[in-house]
Amino acid sequence: MSTNNTLSDETPAVRPPRKLWASLKRIWAFAWPYRWRLLASLLLASLASVVWLVVPLGLRELLDAVFEDADGLLLNQLTIGLLVLFVLQALFSFAGFYLLEWTGERVVADLRQRIYRHLHRLGLRFYANQRIGDLTSRLTNDVGTIRQAVTSALVESFTQTLMLVGSVALMVMLNWRLSLLIFVVVPVATIAARYFGRKIRRLARGVQDRLADTTAIAEEAIGAIRVVKAFGRDRYETDRYHDAVETLFETARHKVLVSKLFGSVIGLLFMAALTAIFWFGGREVLQGRLTTGDLVAFIFYAFNIARSVGGMSSLYATFNSAAGATERIFELLDATPDVPVPTNPRPLPRVEGEVSFDNVRFAYGDGPEVLRGIDLQVAPGETVALVGPSGAGKTTLLNLIPRFYDVTAGTVLIDGVDVREVAPQELRQHMAVVPQEVHLFGTSVRENIRYGRLDATDEEVEAAARAANAHEFIAELPDGYDAQVGERGVKLSAGQRQRVSIARAILRDARILLLDEATSALDAASEALVQDALDRLMQHRTTFIIAHRLATVRDVDRIIVVKDGQIIEQGRHEALVQQEGLYRELAALQLL
Repeated sequence: MSTNNTLSDETPAVRPPRKLWASLKRIWAFAWPYRWRLLASLLLASLASVVWLVVPLGLRELLDAVFEDADGLLLNQLTIGLLVLFVLQALFSFAGFYLLEWTGERVVADLRQRIYRHLHRLGLRFYANQRIGDLTSRLTNDVGTIRQAVTSALVESFTQTLMLVGSVALMVMLNWRLSLLIFVVVPVATIAARYFGRKIRRLARGVQDRLADTTAIAEEAIGAIRVVKAFGRDRYETDRYHDAVETLFETARHKVLVSKLFGSVIGLLFMAALTAIFWFGGREVLQGRLTTGDLVAFIFYAFNIARSVGGMSSLYATFNSAAGATERIFELLDATPDVPVPTNPRPLPRVEGEVSFDNVRFAYGDGPEVLRGIDLQVAPGETVALVGPSGAGKTTLLNLIPRFYDVTAGTVLIDGVDVREVAPQELRQHMAVVPQEVHLFGTSVRENIRYGRLDATDEEVEAAARAANAHEFIAELPDGYDAQVGERGVKLSAGQRQRVSIARAILRDARILLLDEATSALDAASEALVQDALDRLMQHRTTFIIAHRLATVRDVDRIIVVKDGQIIEQGRHEALVQQEGLYRELAALQLL
């Protein structure tokens, strides 16, 4: 079961980088503001590595002092010297890696904020092609995956290289013949790294995709838990999640298998070389061409090389894993908003509420036109209703006013200003939306109402609730305005959620009001309360109403009849029912 990870049609797909460096260097750019901390941690970690390189030389002198010179004083001095080296190595290592971990966490926090901020810049067209669970997985799991590659693995790769080069140089200095045994292994290890690296990177991307699948499935099912319970689909959903998790497990198992096989192959090569060094070095000692201290130091450096190469092979796997996550992250960051902010936006300090559509046409992507040649002028304070069959284009027309989408052709104007010349954030400050499906946040009633205007006082929140016919039921809740509404407002009825939504719109006090089937899902009693609240809300505001039940719009200033993306009729209810047209047919079906 796979997740659709393609971006919106309007967003150019990002071609995955072909090389590991190309895939990671953009992520490392996020560490640039903290380059001095990184440099300090790199310096401290390098000092720790240098100290560790000196240790075998100290061991050599110590052993030679004991077994060859029998010098007790020198033995004591060398022992103290080694202890000092170990203390220095521990201090440098602690300080360096503390700075490194701090930088890593800071970079990841910045990256998460950058992605989340960018997600809020993207329009509804982008989200129409995405699964929320997949986006959440990228924001959490993928960013977590690249955390080590951003800082720790970068510094560790440098220190491991320093350790490798330093150990090789000192080995050659001690005995060049023994060094040849290590050099035989290097070409084989390089070939193995290239072979396994490609596989690990592909599998790492697969793990991230499968992880996104499981997140999306769980989020969808839990978010629709009432539907799941109502249709008795608990077993179906658990089986679906089980299958996704098992697919993830198999992909992860394969990745672990390849990664560990790679590490084992490299480790075996160097352990074999180390065994050969031990055998050949022992013969050199027996023949007097090498001291015992030289052999121990040489073996120590050989261990360093084996550990460094093994560590670098693990880092190579880490970088390849991060590369897959990096590609998924930059697919988001490279997605361009389909509703761009103008370079020099026009201000809208005061809005009267005049809305005009001038020969507007609109299509979703490369699909057929949904709106064709819409011409409509709505005066400030006028209430218009959009009616017509499902799929006629009513909601699309409404979505063009706040620039949820931009027109394909023509213009939408607010007080004579093209909405595309206004920053979307500022434009929407002058509008309030009451949707059919109300979304409440899992906080208190007070915070949900205050979402309409964040600086509103408690008194203003309560006044908005009273105007929305919501104060009475809120006061009866156990904690009143501080009562928690639950996820998506699950603790409230549909009518209560709708009245909270209206209170939120009242508090916003916008000049343009957009109502999308605000009462269609309510019972008669709730509808009466909501409609009364809406009547108050609509006073002195330019209001657009989408309605299928014509009884709710009989008294509006003007009814706009939409069919097949075009306006075919408009006027008041009394006039339209006298004409031979679609509105009369709809009214007859509803016995008006």
